[in-house]
Amino acid sequence: MNYKICLDDHHLPYLEIALSDYVLISNPLLNKGMAFSDQERHDFNLFGLLPPHVSTIDEQRARSYEAFKSKKTDIEKYLYLRELQDSNETLFYNLVCHYIAETMPIVYTPTVGLGCQQLSHIYRRPRGVYIAYPYREHIDRILAHHRFDNVKTIVVSDGERILGLGDQGAGGMGIPIGKLALYTACAGIHPSATLPILLDTGTDNTDLVKDPLYIGWRHPRVRGKSYDHFIDLFVTAVKKRFPHVLLQWEDFAQQNANPILARYHDQLCTFNDDIQGTAAVTVGALLSAVQASKSRLRDQRIVVVGAGSAGCGISSLLVKAIMEDGLSAAEACKNFFLIDRNGLLIEGMSNILSFQKSFVQSRAATTTWKLNNANKILLEDVVHNAKPTILIGVCGQPHIFTQDIIVEMAKHTTRPIIFPLSNPSSRCEAIPTDLMHWTNEQAIIGTGSPFGEIVKNKHPFRVDQVNNSYIFPGLGLGLVAVQAKRVTDEMFMAAAKALANNSPAKVDPDANLLPPLTSIRDVSLDIAVAVAEIALASGLSDLETPPVSLRQYIKKMMFVPEYLPYKKRQK
Repeated sequence: MNYKICLDDHHLPYLEIALSDYVLISNPLLNKGMAFSDQERHDFNLFGLLPPHVSTIDEQRARSYEAFKSKKTDIEKYLYLRELQDSNETLFYNLVCHYIAETMPIVYTPTVGLGCQQLSHIYRRPRGVYIAYPYREHIDRILAHHRFDNVKTIVVSDGERILGLGDQGAGGMGIPIGKLALYTACAGIHPSATLPILLDTGTDNTDLVKDPLYIGWRHPRVRGKSYDHFIDLFVTAVKKRFPHVLLQWEDFAQQNANPILARYHDQLCTFNDDIQGTAAVTVGALLSAVQASKSRLRDQRIVVVGAGSAGCGISSLLVKAIMEDGLSAAEACKNFFLIDRNGLLIEGMSNILSFQKSFVQSRAATTTWKLNNANKILLEDVVHNAKPTILIGVCGQPHIFTQDIIVEMAKHTTRPIIFPLSNPSSRCEAIPTDLMHWTNEQAIIGTGSPFGEIVKNKHPFRVDQVNNSYIFPGLGLGLVAVQAKRVTDEMFMAAAKALANNSPAKVDPDANLLPPLTSIRDVSLDIAVAVAEIALASGLSDLETPPVSLRQYIKKMMFVPEYLPYKKRQK
């Protein structure tokens, strides 16, 4: 590597650097910009390459924030932050952490969706690794570069199901880049330890193929055994190159996401954030919501609109939580009503997928229901007959939670819990202001995308964004800290409980379900400790000697975006 962390005579850290002049200031991980001291400018031959003023990082942040605020559109802000990340990572993370509530919707959802859609037109500098299907015999060589020697966390996508936007091909790289930025900003995983990867298996998006500026492989998506073999080559190469890596799968299509997770979850430390991360953050928020509604989890009637990977993942983890409240798995599943494009999942339906089977309702359970169409039980039928207390949307169908449906739901429960979780905002199942109006301000709301404040009890109220960033960064930090060999359901449940334990609603039922983003690093540390404890207790850690204080051990690992002194490496 081009640098090494050392301790001086007072046990204070500094970096020993092998680079100098333009090569040094062109390295985003090591560049300090105008914050290089006079001595560092002398030692690294930087005089004349920078203006004479020596800035503090606070001054740099103020200058960068001013530039960020001057951008008129979200996509312009996104581009500015991406360019800052590619020129000075320490300053980028200092800015993002300092203004986390403003920058997270730009770095990630919803603006990252625009970034993915426009990537071929806004591409500037390389970041991450593109492994295209034609390169399948060269994956070992691609990953062998020394700049990846410190990698401990990988986020990978094939770009087929980006948020609610569908197939974005190579443009899907925006998702791994954004996710890993949150690993660093929210949980302090060092940026050098992160690697975004896009598996380019082609695209079926004809608009992309026709675009003369499209940066990806212009070929129909590879399917079937060829696709499976390609994924296997990739995983084999990752295991060989990075024996203690955390591999996160992101935004794969439903037909691939679950089989990939099932195939590899026992081979290395890996998880699918769309399935398991979404489940954990939703369960964490629901635990807080149920407590705020002064009811029991076992008594809830739960309707989930969208019976794909995310909907079934949420339901599966929620079943485990309900079982801890005293019901059997079979009893808990009876309280779930999952709806896909063909209506309620019910006995006798064709094309029921393996991960949906637990949530198929019996015909007997609906014999007394009054239906508009006996051949297809729609959302309004389910709400009218099942009288849900919890309504979750992960279907990407905007405004499907209509006024009639919400008013009907509110007739049968004092505090309806309503979570329209689809991303981006344009795909959200309902608007929070409408939900509050339709329920006379009694709804307990969580959304997947960020929304502005609403009015509650005549006062401004922050809408809780049930964002995976509350879970996966802390989860990843805990896994990496103890060199976990596997990721288990118990770890996700521990993460959900740790999040719920940080809920302001735990103290005040009228408060928010989720803590403010300004406390996200503290929340991530709590989650990391809870997850690491499970890994150690389960024998799933490769640490030779468990630390005396796990919290202090993990906290010490967290990257703080401040500059360290530099010294020239002696030959």
